[in-house]
Amino acid sequence: MKSIIKKIKAKIISFWEIADEVARGKAVNIIEVEVEELENIFGMLVLGSFIGFPSPPMQISLDLMPLMEKELILMLEKVDTAHEPIAQLFSVLDIG
Repeated sequence: MKSIIKKIKAKIISFWEIADEVARGKAVNIIEVEVEELENIFGMLVLGSFIGFPSPPMQISLDLMPLMEKELILMLEKVDTAHEPIAQLFSVLDIG
């Protein structure tokens, strides 16, 4: 009788651990998406003058520029390939 209870307990614990791992994985994915969106919003706020948003004060923009290196490089690449669809396709496929 005790061995049946131990087996049931082990199965319940195993199920709980799997469910917990799945839930944690989903939570991490959601947080990664949120961080990426917050980075996009941050980039729009700092570099918004390029697309018509009011720009922040110059000192704040200059202080934040080292944090915006990735966004600046991406923006410059997009400007370079804006009128060349084949070049943009190659850059997306990382051919070159």
